[in-house]
Amino acid sequence: MEYWALAMFLVLFLLLLVGYPVAFTLGAIALGFGSVFLGFEFFSLLPLRIWGVMTNFTLLAVPLFVFMGVILEKSGIAEELLDTMGRLFGSLRGGLAISVVVVGALLAATTGVVGASVVTMTVIALPSMLKRGYSPALASGTIAASGTLGQIIPPSIILILLGDVVGVPEGELFMAAAVPGTLLILAYILYVIWTAWRHPEAAPAITNSADDSTHLVFSVIKSLVPPMLLILAVLGSIFFGIASPTESAAVGALGAILLAAIHRRMNLANLREALQRTTRLTSMVFIIFIGATAFGLVFVGMGGDKLILDLFTGLPGGKWTFLVLSMLLIFFLGFFLDFIEICFIVVPVIAPVAIHMGIDQLWFALLIALNLQTSFLTPPFGFSLFYLKASAPPSLKLESIYRGIVPFVAIQIVVLALIIAFPQISLWLPELMSK
Repeated sequence: MEYWALAMFLVLFLLLLVGYPVAFTLGAIALGFGSVFLGFEFFSLLPLRIWGVMTNFTLLAVPLFVFMGVILEKSGIAEELLDTMGRLFGSLRGGLAISVVVVGALLAATTGVVGASVVTMTVIALPSMLKRGYSPALASGTIAASGTLGQIIPPSIILILLGDVVGVPEGELFMAAAVPGTLLILAYILYVIWTAWRHPEAAPAITNSADDSTHLVFSVIKSLVPPMLLILAVLGSIFFGIASPTESAAVGALGAILLAAIHRRMNLANLREALQRTTRLTSMVFIIFIGATAFGLVFVGMGGDKLILDLFTGLPGGKWTFLVLSMLLIFFLGFFLDFIEICFIVVPVIAPVAIHMGIDQLWFALLIALNLQTSFLTPPFGFSLFYLKASAPPSLKLESIYRGIVPFVAIQIVVLALIIAFPQISLWLPELMSK
């Protein structure tokens, strides 16, 4: 029976590749295999599992952070930030690309939605960068990498879901992700500076007018202070133990509405669209979660978890072999599956093995998040590259996007290797804040 449990995964991936909906495929496979091998009586356990999902207070942060991100996308904050940062750094070679990295980091810390960040910056920044003579490869690579920072920088939706699935507090996972996220931002900026020094024609400086310089300080304060206050309210309340992630998400949602009102973008049409998009995305997440719950229940009932544990514990090299294989598996699946599907289908299978081998759960969850971010950027199937190509001008070739993203993927891999080799890079802040 245990080997038939593995056959569930094979059938699942075949059906997903064909194009069947994830949530209903998970439920149908669970019902089919469970009724044949375990009997219909076994499913009497399922309502309790679903009830546990629907009453999970932590997961309430998901719709709140999604709503916050959508509202901020509508508020015009990204356009204003990019314009101001472009004027601030524009006189430097590569200054516009540095601005994109900074704005990408700020958007990640306020929205946590990768697709929205990549599309928004592609529409706003890419035409301007190409018009000013930037290399198409550098421009597209910088935008894709910066937009994908929302995968790792809190309040990332994937961090919330991973924390719940792996069984670690979301607040601690946010703190653990802060240092790797900062390392990525600094590494991106250093790469842009190095590229501008090596190839000045690929990242020319922009001359600001005297009028721009006169109003630059006021523009920076006006653009930066509101989002920084929102970041401080959301993340600061979590880091200092003032509020739970769910409570801080509610604060963030209210703050996003106020920011949109300040920018005079808070009208009934925008609010209605934000509510509709939040409802659609949240419904998708929870329907997949319920399908994955049924799938996981049948998989465990058929003994699949014990088989996976025996397979990994029987390999030479112990936990390091398991880490390498599990990271390679997640990286490869990230080409074909969305992070939500990987989080609900694959992570519940390998997380118990990590616990059994004595691997720190917080560290393991962070490695998964970094890994998924890397696979989001890796050609030829990275989701962020598809987001960028779909919203870029037709003149931008796919070849330029692939060529531009490779150095950023290399940076991601180096940071991931550092976190694997030196776990304390990510764990010292949660340990410090818990004292």
